[in-house]
Amino acid sequence: MINFDRILTNERTMRACTSLSIDGFEKLCEKFNQAIYDIQQQQYKKGIKNKTRQRKIGGGAKGRLATIELKLFFVLIYFKCYPTFNILGILFGLDRSNTKRDIDNLTPVLEKALGKALTLPKRKISTLKEFFELIPGAKDLFIDGTERSIQRSKNNQKQKNNYSGKKKTHTKKNLIISDENNRIGYLGSTTNGKEHDYSMFKNEFSPKTIPKHTALLVDKGFDGIQKDYANTTIVMPKKKPKGKELSDYDKEQNGIIAGIRVSAEHAIAGVKRLRIVTDKFRNKTDKFNDKVMHLACGLWNYHLDYC
Repeated sequence: MINFDRILTNERTMRACTSLSIDGFEKLCEKFNQAIYDIQQQQYKKGIKNKTRQRKIGGGAKGRLATIELKLFFVLIYFKCYPTFNILGILFGLDRSNTKRDIDNLTPVLEKALGKALTLPKRKISTLKEFFELIPGAKDLFIDGTERSIQRSKNNQKQKNNYSGKKKTHTKKNLIISDENNRIGYLGSTTNGKEHDYSMFKNEFSPKTIPKHTALLVDKGFDGIQKDYANTTIVMPKKKPKGKELSDYDKEQNGIIAGIRVSAEHAIAGVKRLRIVTDKFRNKTDKFNDKVMHLACGLWNYHLDYC
């Protein structure tokens, strides 16, 4: 079994297991503890109201994950290292079924804790005011799509929709908006791997939603955005004309834009320090797939703020 006390005193091992520093882990523990308390209170009140609750909060067996620190470490090591439930159960002395049940129960707690830390990205923007609140003070926003490999569906239509011609495998995709500090302010809904980056952007943002003074930096996959969003400042590399070559000036400008846009790649790379969004996704439900990406972005933002 894992020697948790030893990990709590070793900075490198803590980062390897959770992606957080020891100090960041301890600060998140406080919010995690409050999140558990809030959820337990909510469940207790609901049980009393429905007359299905007999036990007070804290009653019953404590289980293997007896402390708040161990509960948080348990769910974080699953996200960071993405072991199978069998392996995770061996590490913590749990049965496979109990391991899955604990992950299902603790994932919403982690989401609530990151919400208390104000690190979760927004999921929906419908007004100019909400866009201004996306990343306060940011004048330049970086937009990019990211793909995550999934298992091939046995359903023929689903596997066709999830097949990414770019990656040559089955994937799920999200749209990400970040700032020059690599902080992710917006995460789009999880879509099929067949979906194009620009079509995801058009589905989620109307031209009226985006402020005129905000510059959007995109890659060549957003071809057409300059025409559809004419009143918005768009910075995009120039494509090579068919049968011709780019001029030296255009090549130089593309290099400058690429150097600026690398912040978007750094933000995505920060999210993908977690193997649950890097390895082929084994869990079966689309809802959990979407939640995992949301929490991965929240943990990256938390790392920027607290680690």
